[in-house]
Amino acid sequence: MPESPVDAERAAPAVPRSRPLLRRPWFWLLLLALAAGGYWAIDFAKRRAGGTGEAPVAQGTETGGAPTGGPAGASAPGAGGAQAPGRAGAPGPVGRGAGGTERPIPVTVAAAERADVPVVLNALGTVSSLRTVTVRSRVDGQLLRVNFREGQMVKAGDLLAEIDPRPFEVQLAQAQGQLARDRALLENAKLDLERYRTLVAQEAASAQQLDTQQALVRQYEGAVKSDQGQVDNARLQLEYARITAPFPGRLGLRLVDPGNIVRAGDATGIVTITQVQPIGVTFSVPEKDLAPVLKRYREGRSMTVQALDREQRVVLATGRLTTLDNQIDVATGTLKMKAEFANADGALFPNQFVNVRLRIDVLEGATVVPSAAVQRGSPGTYVYAVQDGGTVALRKIVTGPVDGERTVVTSGISAGERVVVDGVDNLRDGARVEPIDKAAAERAAAQPAAARKRSAR
Repeated sequence: MPESPVDAERAAPAVPRSRPLLRRPWFWLLLLALAAGGYWAIDFAKRRAGGTGEAPVAQGTETGGAPTGGPAGASAPGAGGAQAPGRAGAPGPVGRGAGGTERPIPVTVAAAERADVPVVLNALGTVSSLRTVTVRSRVDGQLLRVNFREGQMVKAGDLLAEIDPRPFEVQLAQAQGQLARDRALLENAKLDLERYRTLVAQEAASAQQLDTQQALVRQYEGAVKSDQGQVDNARLQLEYARITAPFPGRLGLRLVDPGNIVRAGDATGIVTITQVQPIGVTFSVPEKDLAPVLKRYREGRSMTVQALDREQRVVLATGRLTTLDNQIDVATGTLKMKAEFANADGALFPNQFVNVRLRIDVLEGATVVPSAAVQRGSPGTYVYAVQDGGTVALRKIVTGPVDGERTVVTSGISAGERVVVDGVDNLRDGARVEPIDKAAAERAAAQPAAARKRSAR
């Protein structure tokens, strides 16, 4: 019996229903990826168009069949227009404005001047005292008192310390007593000698007795001289009990305290004294720079020496060259020299490191330019000189000595010409510039600062 349609439908296997597309997760992931990719492509195109300064141009043909798609604003070949130097809206090269015109470059300038420039040699020196002494006791005894302050400036002969003088006073008294005794014996022997001479003349005494008395007188005279030496020695020992400064200078730290027994053989001593007025500075000059120094030294001409601080900004003292060593150091190829400074203000201190500036000569009326204007490169040593038309010219120069922030120019530039001191990085020979005077710029910068100080007051 054939199955009914209803039974057939019941017997057929159930077919699963398909889920709607909007409920499938992969659909949303794909949609999100497409959206992100589109946004990135649009953003990339905008950034590219903004960076090049031109809008995207669709491919096609211009009127007349000429192909397009080149940079915006560019004339087609054969159309009678020259090709533009750059894209519309794109920045031109450094120093050029719109339409390819070169714009002036602002630079700071200064004029070359004539000045007297000292010829100097720079070196590193060490301050050295002309005399340094460790004050020691010359006799043995107890240190009674110390009559100085540590670091005190003293003069020659000032009392520094005292040793117990009583033992030396006793020795002096004994020596003086012995001297008085022997002097009395000598006087008596001389009187006896005169009596013997009278007796011998009267033939009342023999010549032998006279000779014996003369020998006795000479013996007492020797004893008196020996006693006098003992007295002088005792007085000297008593004087040594007072310890004085051998020369003017500055005292160091006290090395022994009162109450201690000091001896002449002690190595430490009582105090050190260093002469600081005047004071010396020892420095070395390279062998290659010795010729002008030796010439002036042998001629007896004085050479000024300046001692500067570590930053070479402050001149601590000014003196003169006094001594040259007698041989060159083969290890360093330098010759040691010594200069002497009055050091009245005490600016120099023993063993202090200073920068030394030895003035050898003076170049009178030399042409000088700021050292910042001097450039060195493949053309050699050169400066940029400002021309009348507002352009600069590269000038090769020959330099001489350097004095601080000034450099001597022996050839290539003349006094009165303006040279570029700031802003040379973007310059080339013939470039247009807008010169700004350095002195005027410094005055303008100083005026607001002065105004601010006045307003703060």
